[in-house]
Amino acid sequence: MKRCLDIFISGLALLFLFPILIPTMFLSWFFLGRPIFFAQKRPGINSIPFSMYKFRTMTEARNKQGSLLPDNRRLTPYGQFLRSTSIDELPELWNVLIGEMSIVGPRPLLMEYVPLYNKEQMRRHEVRPGITGWAQINGRNSLSWEDKFALDVWYVDNHSIWLDLKIIFLTLKKVVLRSDISADGEATMQRFKGSE
Repeated sequence: MKRCLDIFISGLALLFLFPILIPTMFLSWFFLGRPIFFAQKRPGINSIPFSMYKFRTMTEARNKQGSLLPDNRRLTPYGQFLRSTSIDELPELWNVLIGEMSIVGPRPLLMEYVPLYNKEQMRRHEVRPGITGWAQINGRNSLSWEDKFALDVWYVDNHSIWLDLKIIFLTLKKVVLRSDISADGEATMQRFKGSE
């Protein structure tokens, strides 16, 4: 039932959001250049890697040594707009449609975090990762990593179609209010370095 809901919502959303996706592609090319999309390996269900797609929000600016500058120096005003409206997340609907992600589930984080999870935190990979999730409607990037993972595991143990519908509704509300986009003092979220 959950997979049927994912296919229905992602297919319908891609169809109706087409008038937003096409202009965003052209604007991203104009403001940030190529590539338009940001693709990165993320851990999926059972920690199996997949390529997650988003609209790029940062430049490729580097220092003299060739290393990328910190996120807050590469995030452009246009990129900040994409993030604050969650438009940068729309390409993930394709990941949902082909079965790599779900509309609702724990957010897929970086592959480098996987060895840092404790046994309980690793349980967040028992379900497909989602575009939105229980942690996203309960604080998103304003939460500590430990609180976020605890909410993810709670979702794994309690997920249902009705809970998913509630999360989708509350996510739309948060998108409209543009709340909890970044952690305090950060362009996005501090990197996870493991729990005590």
